[in-house]
Amino acid sequence: MAGFKMKSHRGASKRFRVTGSGKVKHGKAFGSHLLTGKPSKRMRNIKQGNICGTTEAKLIKTLLPYG
Repeated sequence: MAGFKMKSHRGASKRFRVTGSGKVKHGKAFGSHLLTGKPSKRMRNIKQGNICGTTEAKLIKTLLPYG
């Protein structure tokens, strides 16, 4: 009998990606609406992804077993 597959946390899988080196990437907030008043410099910074800290990454990796 084959082993069971674990399910990924669907909310976490939409918000986080695990890189090849094992770090966890996430998008930044405040980039979806009310954009006309935000400076271009701020929007460039928002568009770039970010790396999670080690404590958060450990928790997120439990939600993404195959990440």
